[in-house]
Amino acid sequence: MNKNSFRSLCNILVEKGLIVETQNVTVQESVGLFLYIIAHNNKFRDVGGTYLRSNDTISRHFNKVLKAILKLSTDYIKLPETTQASKWGYFKDCVGAIDGTHIYVTVPVIDQGKYRNRKHAITTNVLGVCDANMKFIYVLPGWEGSSSDSRVLRNALVREDRFEVPVGKYLDCI
Repeated sequence: MNKNSFRSLCNILVEKGLIVETQNVTVQESVGLFLYIIAHNNKFRDVGGTYLRSNDTISRHFNKVLKAILKLSTDYIKLPETTQASKWGYFKDCVGAIDGTHIYVTVPVIDQGKYRNRKHAITTNVLGVCDANMKFIYVLPGWEGSSSDSRVLRNALVREDRFEVPVGKYLDCI
């Protein structure tokens, strides 16, 4: 995003009364940290060091900007009539929803390092895909808790018993 677009976004949010400057954080800083987080998929604690703000402050301002952007989106994103009338709306071509979850496990002491997740719990990472009726259509268990969801997904897409998304369809990542 260039400087002019950034300034325009900040001005629109202020003019429409969707976001206000606080005593310690400017509108530009709030919008900047929001864009930084979504563009780089950063965690609040990582951004807090960059902006010299607490996790609580980062979280509050991120959520304020997110809510403002969502309210603003109705003015700028128009759905075609056919999409609005369809049963599935936005999700017309969606195969299902995908997410990873951690399940607590007991493993030998020698293997605990691999199974220790980012919250220091001993878990296994399980990938699940559900269809629109909330039925599991693919499950990939057995990954160490230290494995990222993206690594497990990459493996699910290339293994012999892989999960395939039909051409012209997509998955919603939760």
